[in-house]
Amino acid sequence: MARIVRRREAQVLDLPGRIATEVASAATGASSSTVRLVEIAPGTTARGPHVHDGFEEVIHVLEGKGALRTDGGDHPLSPGDTALVPAGERHQTMNIGNVTLALLCVFPVADIRPGTREFESWDSA
Repeated sequence: MARIVRRREAQVLDLPGRIATEVASAATGASSSTVRLVEIAPGTTARGPHVHDGFEEVIHVLEGKGALRTDGGDHPLSPGDTALVPAGERHQTMNIGNVTLALLCVFPVADIRPGTREFESWDSA
């Protein structure tokens, strides 16, 4: 049966460098996807470099200006842009603007935690 998750009912995760509202995941009854609304304050990097082993990440920019850092360099992000990050690719999202960077992040697994590895810096990755 379909389920509607109201934003006020979603779990808010106060994570390093960002606030993520998990609107769909195993916690809300999803069996094979996670959807997060992520807000990154101006001049902030959401987190250190990280990878998702075994699953990709789709990042859609709702508002603000950002950059996606990968081993291939920094890629500018603007509203309406969608970044497709393959499984196992090291990446990091940064707010390079003067307003909140709002993202819709989608993963094809119900719980991203077991498959996510974090690094302190690009040198340690």
